[in-house]
Amino acid sequence: MHRTRSSNCRTGRTRRTLPILLACLSALTLLSSASIDAVAQPATADTRYERVAPSPDGIGKRYMGREISGVMGWEGAQWLERETRAHEERPALLLRDLALAPGMTVADIGAGTGYYTWQLAKKVGPNGRVYAVDVHPQMIAMLDSQMAKRGVRNVVSVLGSETTVKLPPASVDLAIMVDVYHELAYPAEVLDSIVAALKPGGRVVFVEYRAEDPAVAIKPLHKMSESQIRREATAHGLKWERSIKSLPIQHAVVFRKP
Repeated sequence: MHRTRSSNCRTGRTRRTLPILLACLSALTLLSSASIDAVAQPATADTRYERVAPSPDGIGKRYMGREISGVMGWEGAQWLERETRAHEERPALLLRDLALAPGMTVADIGAGTGYYTWQLAKKVGPNGRVYAVDVHPQMIAMLDSQMAKRGVRNVVSVLGSETTVKLPPASVDLAIMVDVYHELAYPAEVLDSIVAALKPGGRVVFVEYRAEDPAVAIKPLHKMSESQIRREATAHGLKWERSIKSLPIQHAVVFRKP
């Protein structure tokens, strides 16, 4: 299993971009800081991957031509709750454009401290449910504490693994990954498990820093192009539905399970 690396996704651009750059410390990730599962991965687990010499910011493992980035783990959790995040990323725009409705079941994959989780929970209401999935027990503990402080009762925290989100089959209307997917050590396996958890017609949303935009001062492996996102998602049977263009520095690409 991949070990958490002390990588830094900042570029050498001006200090005015520092808050945005530090957002890459996101613990919204399914990449384990240690061997989360005691059981070794099966010998076939790497058949969809190419091993390469690791770049300074990568793990030496490629999926569909993309080297998987290194990640900082739960130790960077404080940045998920920074005061400037709402201005930098405009999460209210994303939540508006997701067209969430009361009673829906949503999965926040790589939920971290629950920055998006409680906002999703408000959107789906008391008759809805949010599964908050993370591989770090420390993050789960922080998330549970945050939900208790906010009085949120429709969130179920789930300790996932590097290869599966551990959600019930055909149980989720929408799954979302915010700055998470590019750091997954086993993206193929995790995405397969997400697809299995979606109801027929369910949606999955990839939110990633825009690789096409040089003004987004994030190191290359911590960004993804829309074309790469679409290439990887459609390989798992997902159908592109639309791309949300309202966010200042991120893609939000929406796919649907047939």
